[in-house]
Amino acid sequence: MSSRKDSPFASAAYISLVYSIFCTQNSKNKSKLSTATYENCLTYRQDNEMHSLLTSIHCNEIMDEPSEIQSFYKGKTIFITGGSGLMGKVLIEKLLYSCSDLDKIYILIRSKRGRTPDMRIDEMIKLPMFQRVRKQKPHMIKKLIPLNGDVTLNDLGLTEEQHECLINETHIVFHCAATLRLEANLKDAVEMNTVGTKRLLELGKKMKKLQVFVHLSTAFCHVDQEELGERVYDSPDDPYDVMRLVQWLDEDAINLITPKLIAPHPNTYTYSKRLAEKLVSDEFPNMPVVIARPSIVTPALKEPLPGWVDNLNGPVGLVIGAGKGVIRSMHCNANYHAEVIPVDVAINALIGIAQKVATAQTKYKNVPVYNITQSTIRPMTWGEVLEKGKKVARDYPFEGQIWYPDGDIRSSKFVHNLFVFFFHLIPAYLIDFLMLIFRQKRFMVRIQKRISDGLEVLQYFTTRDWVFHNTNMLVMWGDMSPKDKELFPLDLLHVDILSYMRDIILGARQYCMKEDLSSLPRARIHQRILYVIHVTTIYLFYFGILYLVYKNVEFVRVFLDYFTDKMKMLPLVGSIIETHSS
Repeated sequence: MSSRKDSPFASAAYISLVYSIFCTQNSKNKSKLSTATYENCLTYRQDNEMHSLLTSIHCNEIMDEPSEIQSFYKGKTIFITGGSGLMGKVLIEKLLYSCSDLDKIYILIRSKRGRTPDMRIDEMIKLPMFQRVRKQKPHMIKKLIPLNGDVTLNDLGLTEEQHECLINETHIVFHCAATLRLEANLKDAVEMNTVGTKRLLELGKKMKKLQVFVHLSTAFCHVDQEELGERVYDSPDDPYDVMRLVQWLDEDAINLITPKLIAPHPNTYTYSKRLAEKLVSDEFPNMPVVIARPSIVTPALKEPLPGWVDNLNGPVGLVIGAGKGVIRSMHCNANYHAEVIPVDVAINALIGIAQKVATAQTKYKNVPVYNITQSTIRPMTWGEVLEKGKKVARDYPFEGQIWYPDGDIRSSKFVHNLFVFFFHLIPAYLIDFLMLIFRQKRFMVRIQKRISDGLEVLQYFTTRDWVFHNTNMLVMWGDMSPKDKELFPLDLLHVDILSYMRDIILGARQYCMKEDLSSLPRARIHQRILYVIHVTTIYLFYFGILYLVYKNVEFVRVFLDYFTDKMKMLPLVGSIIETHSS
């Protein structure tokens, strides 16, 4: 193994690592910022507070009389599964704030890590996303009723008394519970996403006042369809056969047959959600079911807070990984559509869908399906997302960057793998080697392994293009009253992409990474130093390659010597070369 001083890349990595550690230690010391800098740091926070204030004033003005959607939810009892997830929390917050005349909301939530359902609900209500409910409508919090249960348990793990309450009182069901782990094994995915849906449907059939059962699916559950219409497609396998299969076979046997069984699906998540759709559609028309298919869900556009997000799933994890300088390359076609939807827009659609289906004047001939997508409204490619995202990410850098954030997307799998080897794996091993020398805990190789696994799963969706028809959603938006359009906006046509990108970056920074906005000036200084290291490393790297080629390839050396001799014959250039040679 060559020494560190023999490798320009290793030297740069060492300098970057030492500097990052130094800055991380210094960040713990409280430094007094100048007034101008402090005001600059608080711009985003003030924008959020102003947004909340203006939203509150605006909503109060238009909520003198209830809208059609608000009138529908008046006095209703709602049952929600998956309430602790991103979409579930945003749904609960929106219902509490904008549909305040509802009767109550039952939330299926399990105990977790020693915390009871009541404790988890209390913790959830304390999140920043519930601040407008806490301040303006604190009485609504009492309408949340947690039920200790789990969709993976028989009878949802509920008591007989709880069952009776749901059967006798529930008007609306939002089934949002699902495992979002794309790499989950088949048994876990089927148990949660398919069997869990079956259990909810069995309970729903007993509900005496049920008006609508909203099943949250995904726009990518039919990956074999290049054009996805708003209808249910045949499932390649019978859901009941698959559910029995995962019960009978042991885990090794299941893992062995999984790739062939789920094909053409890239993962167990989309496969199990497709099976669940079949179960839901089979209950139509005996049950008032509807299937909602959002695309890739991104942080909030406006509500409850611009940029709100609380997990690292999907694009947010990529944003943070790239912003920290850890992700340098991604396999992606820049010309393909980025099919994403802000979480608050998706939730507004869910709330509107429930009202529209429940109050429909004419009976549906087929199970209603809504594709909650935006590509037909505001087409945007992955290349555009990257171009705008890079600019914003550099203006609002994350703390503790490992390297200057200059990653890129590549359509060639071969080229991408080369970049992964040189800019993901080699730096990871170098950093871990340095940590070993300094007797520190090694972490970078492990992190890169997790990143590689995650990218491998996500890249299926960034290297393919689909067309999602969303006529039903557009018709619903067109049929909404002006008041409902203000309260439950679905308009994506007039979104300021750069502003939204800024909200995503700062939202991930604040809510996921817990990085205070006051650290932005320090993070920018850190990033500028990393930029110098980054550029220096690139030049040293290419210089080293040229030097090795020159020293070891006879033809190249002869050619360069010949070229130099010819250049000396030129009057001006020759004199310069002679001067430097002497």
